[in-house]
Amino acid sequence: MQLDDLLQRYFATTDLSGVSPDTFAAGIEHCRVDLGLEEDRGKRFALWSFLHMFGSAPDLDLAFENEEDREAARNFMDLMAASEGDGVS
Repeated sequence: MQLDDLLQRYFATTDLSGVSPDTFAAGIEHCRVDLGLEEDRGKRFALWSFLHMFGSAPDLDLAFENEEDREAARNFMDLMAASEGDGVS
């Protein structure tokens, strides 16, 4: 799954600057539904990560049955948190 493809699928654009709040909310909800229906572990992780970047990911225990997947998600969250301090001022 490519980020641009996910943005296009859920928000009908790759440029979020012009997305209305209603369109954004609808896209997030659509993605959450797709996450709930997805059975492929890799795709589930990609959708969860995408939602996490927007502050809309479900809790790990709800999103992942497998402990390895939950641990990978924790590692992803740690990497994202660490990268937040690396931005250019």
